[in-house]
Amino acid sequence: MIAPMKRFAPLVLVLALSILPLTADDLHIVGGQFFDLESVRPNPGILIRAGRIHTIGNLDPAQDGDRTLKLADDEVLLPGLIDLHAHYNMTLNKKRREEFAGMPVLYLANGATSTFPAGSYDPDAMIAMRKRIDRGEQVGPRVFNSGPYFGPARPGWDRDMDPDVLRTEVDRWAERGVAGIKVKRISARHLAVVVERAHRHGLTVTGHLDSGFRDTINPRDAIALGIDRVEHFLGGDAMPAERSAYDSFPDIRTDSASFHRIVAQFLGQHVYFDATLSAYGYFGDRAEGYDQWTDERRFFTPYARELTAGRRQRIDRFGNIFRIKLKTVKAFYDAGGGDLLTLGTDHNSAGEYLPGFSVHRELHAYVMAGLPPAAALRAGTINGARALGLADRLGSIVVGKWADLFVVAGNPLEDIRHTRNVRHVIKAGERYDPAALLKSVENSIGPRDESELGDW
Repeated sequence: MIAPMKRFAPLVLVLALSILPLTADDLHIVGGQFFDLESVRPNPGILIRAGRIHTIGNLDPAQDGDRTLKLADDEVLLPGLIDLHAHYNMTLNKKRREEFAGMPVLYLANGATSTFPAGSYDPDAMIAMRKRIDRGEQVGPRVFNSGPYFGPARPGWDRDMDPDVLRTEVDRWAERGVAGIKVKRISARHLAVVVERAHRHGLTVTGHLDSGFRDTINPRDAIALGIDRVEHFLGGDAMPAERSAYDSFPDIRTDSASFHRIVAQFLGQHVYFDATLSAYGYFGDRAEGYDQWTDERRFFTPYARELTAGRRQRIDRFGNIFRIKLKTVKAFYDAGGGDLLTLGTDHNSAGEYLPGFSVHRELHAYVMAGLPPAAALRAGTINGARALGLADRLGSIVVGKWADLFVVAGNPLEDIRHTRNVRHVIKAGERYDPAALLKSVENSIGPRDESELGDW
């Protein structure tokens, strides 16, 4: 992966306009349809060269062979999905730990060609995994590392950390090539330092914030400090500092003046909102959107399946939050916030569902909230690219951008659940068979026997 770019720096592209024959390393995609961020329309032919989208249309129709991908009439080409809250960790036994073998394959097989792990429990190993993928030694999506959590969510975090020590900490992770910083339950005084220093390095800052309760910061005040993205809750005056965000959320009313004020602040400062809708529904009644179109448990080892059999963590409050969040996201969209919504799964697997498949549940949840399917797809593609400052490289099928794409059977604008029907995945111009990817990591995740439980 290239070093982090300066925020929203333009990329100079040379566009090919003439009719071009294929070379041995080109990939020509013909037939079917493609999503242009607004509608699904006939595919005029797409030439991929050197890992980028080189030409759309104006191609030599006589070319054929192994490097030509012929789509069926009902197949649709889409930009690769971008998960901005992609966890590679899980809790199968007693601790939460990262998993570096099966998880990256599952993301890629589901069309999630880019992931931002929003806070890592083992950031050094996460960076090492990203480097292996970049060198072609391991299969997986693009990984835009975030480094460790900044805030009390990180074990050993010093609540009284000196600002100069914190600046040095941000500098160190920037030098190691992280693509952004994740803060969680951080204080206002520390967030101010992190935002200033991260922006100096051209990095964005995203945050799991609270209400101001117990030395946290409300999104309202974080936006004033310059945070780039906010996760989970919009915050604002409806979440007073006297109680936690979770305790305040059931009282949110989308027709209240406080709700309209916080939405206006997001829109006015162009701050992205990663709603992570579906993450809360796993703990509720799972009435809609949580069906399993494939056996996700087959990717766990037989021993892990036995260990987690029948496990079901239910938190009724989270189920209620999920239903309320559907209403708040629709109100945010109706107020003009559609371009600021991004896709984040935020799913820490406990042996049942897996986050690679959760990208499709998150798209479905957006549609359940009342968004048009095209808006949900934009949240999962171009909006995520813009939120990372990479819209000139990712997020849409445009000449010059990285060739990160996936093909599904069925028009997702007619039924968003068609994104689950992944037929082909293309990353950096390389074509992958999703069925083969999935097959390659069956029975692989988790401890193999009791002797390995200590690692989990």
